[in-house]
Amino acid sequence: MTKNKKNKLLLVSSILTVLYIIYIIYYMAGNLGAGSSAEQAGAAIASALILPHILATGIALLFNVLAWSMGRRGFALTSGIMYGVAMLLFPFYFMFVIIQMILTFVAFAKMKKE
Repeated sequence: MTKNKKNKLLLVSSILTVLYIIYIIYYMAGNLGAGSSAEQAGAAIASALILPHILATGIALLFNVLAWSMGRRGFALTSGIMYGVAMLLFPFYFMFVIIQMILTFVAFAKMKKE
């Protein structure tokens, strides 16, 4: 009976992503209620622009957790690709997901073929 070792790189990537999503939601929620009506409108537009990035990052996190818990290479690859999509959707925040993307692709490369 072999023990299925969990991939530490996927775990680190998941933790970093959870921290980033908490940060971005807290930051955006704080900007929506403050200031004049023009500032609130600007914050709403900024939130709408960043929403696809947040959703893609959330989907990447979902696949990252699935890859870590189930040990499936396909989920790790999908997660890495979704981190790349999140970077393309909002390139100004690439530095917040590039480490997770790299960790996920390295974890994918180290995982044994199914």
